[in-house]
Amino acid sequence: MSTPFPIVTVGSRSGRSTLERLAGRGASVLDKKTVQKAEALVDAIRQGGDRALLAAVRKLDGVTADSVAELALSPLPDDEAKLPAGFVEAFERARAAIERFHAPQAAERQAGYRVEEEGVELAEVVTPLSRVGIYVPGGRASYPSTVLMTAIPARLAGVAEIAVATPPAGYRESAPLRYALETLGLREVWGMGGAQAIAAFAYGTETIRRVDKIVGPGNAWVTAAKRIVAGDVGIDGLAGPSEVVIVADPGSDPEGVAADLLAQAEHDPRAMAVLVTTDAKLARKVATAVERQLADLADSATAKTSRAALADCGAALVVADIEEALDTVERLAPEHLQLVGLEAEGLATLVRSAGAVFVGPATPVVFGDYLAGPSHVLPTGGSARFASGLGVADFLRRSHRVRFTPEAAAHRAAAAAVLADAEGLPAHAAAARRRLP
Repeated sequence: MSTPFPIVTVGSRSGRSTLERLAGRGASVLDKKTVQKAEALVDAIRQGGDRALLAAVRKLDGVTADSVAELALSPLPDDEAKLPAGFVEAFERARAAIERFHAPQAAERQAGYRVEEEGVELAEVVTPLSRVGIYVPGGRASYPSTVLMTAIPARLAGVAEIAVATPPAGYRESAPLRYALETLGLREVWGMGGAQAIAAFAYGTETIRRVDKIVGPGNAWVTAAKRIVAGDVGIDGLAGPSEVVIVADPGSDPEGVAADLLAQAEHDPRAMAVLVTTDAKLARKVATAVERQLADLADSATAKTSRAALADCGAALVVADIEEALDTVERLAPEHLQLVGLEAEGLATLVRSAGAVFVGPATPVVFGDYLAGPSHVLPTGGSARFASGLGVADFLRRSHRVRFTPEAAAHRAAAAAVLADAEGLPAHAAAARRRLP
């Protein structure tokens, strides 16, 4: 079986078509049928509470519980004995790196400020969210790394309560996931996945209390549900499949580039894995290396996923020069951007639209997935044009406090009334004029 990894010149007709399709990938993340079904499920749980949630998890999560309280998950005996060799040490290294990176952001908790002038006192007050829900995926794999990447920023922000939802089957099968939750002190863990978990967190049930914000990646059902509940509850964003764009110059190692493309392609059958290069010869070498490495992975559980991803959203885009490479990256606005080679690395300070930028051949995206330090919860589907990766600030809220003395109010009331009159709001104007002497 060959790997459909097309090599196209961006300036050609087929290249323009390929780039346009990839740039518009965000629109295809959610199909109408998925959204409609998610909407019905969310509405049922919003209206029906425990009863509707229990029906959903029985059907969709394969749970046989008699009550929602039974969905609460706990560590299993002798979990540490079931961990892979070296896992605890690796986990602690990742934990330390993530805490070290996010700790300076925690200073924002005290970053409120005051302005005082002529009888007017203004203040911005920064407070942590009270209760947050973290969704940890568990379909194709288990993700203890997601626990680290979401819970640590929330804790540093000062969030008092953190609830977790994860598919129960993935929880039962993954000692590393259970270890991560227990080690980070996350004791409120619910065995529920998909849209039903998002609905339960967004609206609450008789057993599960609603949260202020929901964070964490998930499949199309999770993303559809998050879009539906947004506004009733805070969300971190609408996560699509994983994405990587690698910009590589002619001297790059094709085997290394191929390995880094496959590392992201194995996440999801619709993951985007794209090479951008000025060298058509390198593009051909990378395509050959991808096929060879896929053959080596043939017995792995993710080989089929990788092939599907490369067929759907994989391509080598050959550009005329480094300026066209930059323009291509800006159009794609990828979740992960990897820059390989001296010429490519020169783009690092010029790129504006990427969730995270990995500079140099020794800096693969996989390090960002686990232990570089920044959260791996990043904007996808082109939303890196306007959205940011998850951080401490996502768990904080700002409010304003305003105080006028009677003298300051009298000094400003006339101007407020004039502005209100200009907007056709006489009651506003009257309220302002009452403060006149």
